[in-house]
Amino acid sequence: MPDFVQQGLITTLHDLGAIEREQLETMLQRATQHYKIGLVLPVTAADMRAKPFANIVQELRAVSYIDQIIVVLGVAPDEEDYREAQAAVAALGDKAAVLWSEGPRMTALYDELLESGLNVSVPGKGRSVWTAFGYLLADPRLKAFALHDCDIVNFDREMLARLCLPMAHPALDFEFCKAYYARTTDRMHGRVVRLLVKPLLRALISMLSKNHFLEYMDSFRYPLSGEFAVTCNLARANRIPSDWGLEVGTLAEVFRNTSVKRVCQVDLCQQYEHKHQALSLDDPTKGLMKMSADILTSIFRTLASQGTVLQSGHFLTLRSAFLRSAQDAIRQYHADALMNGLTYDRHDEEQAVEGFANQVMVAGESFQQDPAGGEAIPNWSRVLTAFPDFPQQLRKAAVADAEQLTAV
Repeated sequence: MPDFVQQGLITTLHDLGAIEREQLETMLQRATQHYKIGLVLPVTAADMRAKPFANIVQELRAVSYIDQIIVVLGVAPDEEDYREAQAAVAALGDKAAVLWSEGPRMTALYDELLESGLNVSVPGKGRSVWTAFGYLLADPRLKAFALHDCDIVNFDREMLARLCLPMAHPALDFEFCKAYYARTTDRMHGRVVRLLVKPLLRALISMLSKNHFLEYMDSFRYPLSGEFAVTCNLARANRIPSDWGLEVGTLAEVFRNTSVKRVCQVDLCQQYEHKHQALSLDDPTKGLMKMSADILTSIFRTLASQGTVLQSGHFLTLRSAFLRSAQDAIRQYHADALMNGLTYDRHDEEQAVEGFANQVMVAGESFQQDPAGGEAIPNWSRVLTAFPDFPQQLRKAAVADAEQLTAV
């Protein structure tokens, strides 16, 4: 039976198997005549050279409703990285541009902001997304920006169509659309969502009782998905974290800056597969342990910004409540895996939960030492006040890099 249940504070847009990709794209082609969309693709040099990115570019060649595509190349210190990125996206034609975030021109622009007290010093996906939004803000014709990761093994252009249509269709009025999907192969993936974020949110709700933000967060089926679409006005207002708290921090900013009635989540595909991070239980500064600490700290700081008082005793209680909630989740996932013929290593899941429980305390200590945090990049509204032409400078830098490359 198709899942059409509406549960939680936000609208859920399901895939009921009742529409073809061609129908979605036809509606989008009509809608985007007046509602222009820009696409953001943050990619590292390593992922740019991997097979999934080549498939994504190939799929995008058949997409006509996207007005502009901006590929932000990070973790790419060498000019050869930039040269290969330009060659990789050449098939997309003039609608696509590459921003080399570690090139000399972009570095000079970042330094200009730093000298003015605007913190853009931390490289990573957050800064790449922020930079791409600035690039797209230079074009007033664009109404919304879509973003998806570049390591999606089974990318199909229907994923992009499903992400964009809720924003562009004239009968709808959403300002933010978040993707969700099942992450399974022969086993369940998405451990940080299944075994940390969801149990944590429910533990916090049980501790703090009625909390609109926690209920909103718990409404998302996959809050850590890397795919979302946002109106240009909301993109201008949102601050973007520069660490692994990007996805959670983005949802928190959306909650702060718009109504939950204008937020939706869309079922992107039947299966979603991308590269998997190591759990890294023996080194909490890497892998999923590092990711979990950043996510936890982001949630704690968001709650504090809304007036919730969190002290040492709260984190001890939260750790216990989280463990109970996560252990209940393991029992449920074990049963679900059995009914679907999936491999399920219950001991491995228990070890992951114990690691995440330790990170609750680590993140609690980090939060108490620095409750406000300093990782979020200033929003574009602030930057534009000080540097009104900065988006145009980003475009000039991209053009100049490309021209220098062709001149060699």
